[in-house]
Amino acid sequence: MVSYRTGLGHLGEQIAAQYLIKRGYTLLASNWRCKGGEIDLVARHGSSIVFVEVRTRRAASVDTAFESITPRKRQRLLAAIHTYLAETRLESEDWRVDIIAVAVRRSSSPIVEHLENGLDW
Repeated sequence: MVSYRTGLGHLGEQIAAQYLIKRGYTLLASNWRCKGGEIDLVARHGSSIVFVEVRTRRAASVDTAFESITPRKRQRLLAAIHTYLAETRLESEDWRVDIIAVAVRRSSSPIVEHLENGLDW
């Protein structure tokens, strides 16, 4: 059985993937897992590999989604990214980490906000 939280997370990842594809990104992987953690989406945009952390909340704005990225989450995400780069032999590629926050609202379309180089904010 899928929990409410897991279902909401998957919905947010689907919305984020569609958002990226519409903007010319090519998806390489989704929900990539390793011992160190998970990467929600991996994409290519131009010459860069883009690792995307998707944060989804049932809310009127994306603020709480962005605020939910803790130092521990950043550390686990970076560990997973380095494992992905090593396993796919892409260590020499340019890469960045983006954050996509999705606010799912009851009576209207979701709000999607994309922050490039999102771990720097």
